[in-house]
Amino acid sequence: MNLVSIRVITADVARLVGFYERATGVTAQWANEDFAELTTATAALAIGSTRTVPLFAPGSAEPGANRSVIIEFLVDDVDRVHRDLTGVVEDFVNEPTTMPWGNRSLLLRDPDGNLVNFFTPVTPAARQKFAR
Repeated sequence: MNLVSIRVITADVARLVGFYERATGVTAQWANEDFAELTTATAALAIGSTRTVPLFAPGSAEPGANRSVIIEFLVDDVDRVHRDLTGVVEDFVNEPTTMPWGNRSLLLRDPDGNLVNFFTPVTPAARQKFAR
């Protein structure tokens, strides 16, 4: 089994796709106006419109209601990401901070309020875990 994507439901696909394209430098692939994916070497972030929810089950997903999931991106330099997103991001949850498990992390909220973590491994153990 492989985790291949995480899907975020939004009322404004273009706005959220634009945010993630700017934040990650990855260009989205659009299937139609209701669905796009930003694909990295290991997984994809899918962004779907509220209009797609009834295809699964009416009322099964609600945009802007997440308070339990963190979308995470491994980056080469989290401090550079912070500088690049200053003035773009409205809600930084924290500045780049080195966590006890060895990652330097930048936590922010996307335009829908979803929690996003950009991180860079900085200790030998963390670097080894994410060695490419």
